[in-house]
Amino acid sequence: MKILVLNCGSSSVKYKLIDTSNDAVLAEGGVEKIGLPDGFLKYKKNDGSKAVVELGLVDHNGAVQAILNILTDPVEGCIKTYDEIDAVGHRVVHGAEKFSESVLINDEVKDMIKQCYDIAPLHNPANMTGIDAITTLMPSTPQVAVFDTAFHQTMPAKSYLYALPYKYYEEDGVRRYGFHGTSHRYVSQRVCEFLGVDIKDKKIITCHIGNGGSITAVDGGKSVDTSMGLTPTEGLMMGTRVGDVDPGALVFLMLKHNLSATELQKIINKESGMLGITGISSDMREIEAAIKADDERARLAQDMYEQRIIKYIGAYAAEMGGVDIIVFTGGVGENQTSLRASVCAPLAFIGVELDKEVNAGVRGKEAVISTPVSKVQVVVIPTDEELMIARDTESIVSKK
Repeated sequence: MKILVLNCGSSSVKYKLIDTSNDAVLAEGGVEKIGLPDGFLKYKKNDGSKAVVELGLVDHNGAVQAILNILTDPVEGCIKTYDEIDAVGHRVVHGAEKFSESVLINDEVKDMIKQCYDIAPLHNPANMTGIDAITTLMPSTPQVAVFDTAFHQTMPAKSYLYALPYKYYEEDGVRRYGFHGTSHRYVSQRVCEFLGVDIKDKKIITCHIGNGGSITAVDGGKSVDTSMGLTPTEGLMMGTRVGDVDPGALVFLMLKHNLSATELQKIINKESGMLGITGISSDMREIEAAIKADDERARLAQDMYEQRIIKYIGAYAAEMGGVDIIVFTGGVGENQTSLRASVCAPLAFIGVELDKEVNAGVRGKEAVISTPVSKVQVVVIPTDEELMIARDTESIVSKK
């Protein structure tokens, strides 16, 4: 099947066209600055080079139309007509407790996604724009929703409940949901295929480390705990998100500085994390350069960033009663060799022994970076959320 995978944000639409018969990526790119006069489409050409098309002011319908136009372009395209697209798979960020797996999209599913708007106001409405655009432009093409939260629905109540009055869970659904679920599911399955082991017998800690980051404890193929919470703000220190913080500190700041909820939300999501501590950037490459230039706050931020990752790995190893495999994925996890070395060094007490030379040479490719005698295997697995979405979409559409 040829599956179009869409990831719609508030001002962008990323896409991949995947042939699931051989997992080949036929086309990829994205529209950025939707709703602004300088909107544009960037895409990978057939020869592997990159190109940009200026679109000007477009909405999400216009963005999806531009993507379909380039896919069917006589020169740049890889298909002749829309009919060659067998189905469309959508990344949907929040499924709350309504969805524990990917589903074929119908009117009932759309309504349930909309019911999650209040719990994911920045993400779900944007995801729905992509679904609505495809419904308008390709009304007969089946669509599938793949939820970031679905993989974590196997967590036990002791892991997902907050120690707030129980009525807020019953009435408002306030609980830990977790995110990056498609990535954690993909890499936990793929690492076992790569190593030739049975996932049902393994305790795995998956570390999705990027501008946003989360860590998940996977026991026997199921998520049993994860670092992100009701929203993607909880857990690790991230590029601009605060991660774990005393909620009393937030109340203190609101009262002292007369902050509104909207202002506080901006601080904890857009102005904190690595950017907040360094005052420089949320980009790890720029922070690494600052560290080399002896910037003390950049060094402090990196130390804080690594410390939180170490803490979660240690906690999840204890929670599962051990760990067999630690996986690094995400833009930082796949490429920043120094971070992996710093994180693994203090984990020697649980049997982690990193091969320093091998680790130093691994960027963005599948590889075991622990030594042969390490009791815990440490592996880099580049994530492929789009492939997982395409596979889910094919599986569901095939059953229609």
